[in-house]
Parts: sequence; structure tokens; C-alpha cells
Amino acid sequence: MALDLGYGCFPCRNGHLETSHISQKRGLKGGRRMLRHKYVVVILVVLLALFQVPFSLGADEKIIKIGAIYPMTGRPGLYGLDSVDAAEMAMEEINSKGGVAGYKLELLNTDSKLKPDYSVRVAKRYIDEDKVHFLFGVVSSGVGLAVTEVSKQNKKIFIGTDHASTRLTVDALQPYYFRVSNNTFQSMAAGALYLKELKQTKPWETLAYIGPDYAYGHDQWDELKYNLDRFGVKYKVVGEYWPKLSAPDYTPFITSIMNDKPDILVSGFWGGDTVAFIKQAQPYGLFEKTLYFHPDAGGNYELMSATGSELPLGLVLGARHHLNWPETELNRTYVDKFYKRTGRYPSYAAEGAYAGIYAIAQAVEKVGNPNDTEALVKALEGMKIKLPEDPEGFTSYIDPATHQIVQVQAIGETIANDKFPPAKRMLGNWKVYKAEDLLPPKEYIEMKRKK
Repeated sequence: MALDLGYGCFPCRNGHLETSHISQKRGLKGGRRMLRHKYVVVILVVLLALFQVPFSLGADEKIIKIGAIYPMTGRPGLYGLDSVDAAEMAMEEINSKGGVAGYKLELLNTDSKLKPDYSVRVAKRYIDEDKVHFLFGVVSSGVGLAVTEVSKQNKKIFIGTDHASTRLTVDALQPYYFRVSNNTFQSMAAGALYLKELKQTKPWETLAYIGPDYAYGHDQWDELKYNLDRFGVKYKVVGEYWPKLSAPDYTPFITSIMNDKPDILVSGFWGGDTVAFIKQAQPYGLFEKTLYFHPDAGGNYELMSATGSELPLGLVLGARHHLNWPETELNRTYVDKFYKRTGRYPSYAAEGAYAGIYAIAQAVEKVGNPNDTEALVKALEGMKIKLPEDPEGFTSYIDPATHQIVQVQAIGETIANDKFPPAKRMLGNWKVYKAEDLLPPKEYIEMKRKK
């Protein structure tokens, strides 16, 4: 078929098109021919209109594009899976109510493979090709420190949802980075306060530390010692151990710890590394000889579900979100909704992603669009956002000076609890620490930024 543009186009018997002038005679044959061509034109116009309708509707729909970078395979894969599920859950909640400022939210995700150089390429592709409004996510602090440089160079807001190295909000802070889960300084400040209180009931003297040999692991140990000194706690270090991330065998480190005999073993592992270390250490009786103390990522539900009743009682652990604390309606609703959606309970990484989507939505709602980056930065600075992990009477907020979310921290002990299967242990006997008591002092921030 062809449109009639003043010449008649007719299919010949051999399948080729033949062009001729339209006859001016008004005979019956010519009239039928003209009528036939009018029908053709009408049909083509209708078809073209129908074909363009979905495209015009898509063009009219306004989208906030979010470029996420999460690990989806290997030991850290559960963190990525939970983060994506929680982010999508938050987006569905928001989009079902009409979105924000006339926009719907859309998430793109690429497996980071836990590789900084690869994640940098993904971030650049998101910005240059996908035209995302926000960079989002990241589990490893090593990846986070690499992606924040891309964010800075391109003036693209990066919402960090899980990685915890304090360097991102102190030493390497740049205007377009914001973190919506607690950092290692906050966890270690709470840990130092816990150890200070513990001296009153269970006197201890010696510490040892084991953690992954990169920024996240080193930051925890440095910050714990800094806070112990700041709070006037006396201690002696008898050992430091630095396995690589995702090390397959911790036996040499376990035997060294047994020989050094610390009163308290401080751990800086996360994810599958925590599970692997505890499982490998149990046959040696390590947890009967020293107190295992893991204030930042030890209390993740992943550990409870992977170890069941084999998880020793009395380990002292913390995390960035807990299924059973605080016992508020908001936290129960969040946990139950995630479970119904996925068939599993969320790791703490999930709540960070959930928080990140709501932070973006709140900022865009205030500014009116996702394109005014500088206005969005201002909207995020000082933002108050009520989250599942907030106890009654407290609302999380983003510190304008560091772009770090400020939150209450809870540390507990492993106790028997089978209310969240397949786990047979959960945390209890909670110690709760005020958010403002856990912030890095001004002089600490100034010292770090001068280096």
C-alpha cells in the first residue's frame, strides 16, 4: 500500500507498484477507483494513529530513573537481592499513590560483581546512556569510594544505602553523596559505650580484632579504639588479624586468636564472611574462651537464618536494622510486607534500600522535579525521614555537615527465639544508644579532612 499524494499507486499483478496520473473522467470505473483509494487513506491514517498511541502515552509519562549497583552473586548476593526487592517494594508503595510531583519511580540494577573498576563503568553508563537522575545502592565500601568519585565528577547525586565506611561522609565527602544507613563510626561509638558498661559487670582487659583487609575493616578498628579512648576505657590489644574479603579458610586466624587469648574478640566481618567465620570457629571452642563482639554487621538476620540452633548463645551483636527491634507498628508492617512479598525475612541491607527510595521521593516532592540537582541536594540536607528502625519518639535525619543519616543504635545478645524461621536464635537483652551520642566530634571530622 502507499499514500495517495496526487498520483495513483496501484499494485500490479507482478507485485510491483505502477504510478500513473489520475484520470479526470468521472466514469463509473474512475469513481470506484477514487473511492477505493479514499478507503485506503482512511485505513492507513487510523492504523498510524493507533500505532502511535502507546508511544505518545509513554512519552507523556514522567519517570525518575534510579541507577542501582548491587552485588547479585556470591557471598554478598543476598544483600543485593534484598536491597532490590526492598527498593521495588518502596517504589510500588509510592507509585500506587500516584508517584511524586507527577513522576513515577523506576529502578535499573546492575550486578556490581563487588569490583570497583567495573562498578565505575556501570555508573558512567547509567549517567551517559541511561540518563539516570540518581546513582543508588552499593554494598562494599571499596565500591562506594570508587562510585562517589563518578558522582562528584558528574554532579550526580549518589544515595548510599548499605556500605558503611566513614570515609565517605568524613574524609572523602563530596556535595552529591548522601548515606541513608549508619556508618562504622556510629556503630563503633555504640560498641565502645557497650564495652564501657560491660566493665562494670564483667571486668575485661584485653582485646583482639579480626576484619576484612580494606577500608571498611580498618575503619571499624580505628574508630573503636578512638571511641574507647574518648570515653576513657582502658584496654590492651593482644592481636590484629586481616583476612581478605571472602576468604575461604579462616583456620590460621582462628588458631592465632586462640593462642593470643583475648578477653574480647571484636569482629568487623559482614555478610557471608560472618557466617563462614563463626561456622569454622565453633569446632575449636573459640566462643567458650572469648566474648565475640560484633557491633556493626554481626546481628544481620542472614547469620541467624544460616546457622539455626547451631549459633552460640551469648554472642554480642549489632546491625543496621533488626526484625524484632524496635517493636513498633511501622517495623512490624515493614518486616511482614517484605516477607509476604519475597517469602523470606529481610537482611539489614533491605531497609537501607527502602530508606533510600523514600529519601529520593521526599526530596523530589519538595523540589518538584528530579532534574534540579542543586535544589535536591538542599532538600536532602537536614531531611527528616521516619524509618522502620526508628524507636518511638525518634525520627532519623540527615546531618547537613556530613550527609550521614543519624540514627539510634541497638546492640543485643543472641538468645533462643524461633519466631522468625528458619532462625532459632535472635537478639535480645538490648542496649540502646542515643543517636546524638554516636556522632563523630567536630575535631575528629576536622582532623580527618585535613589529611
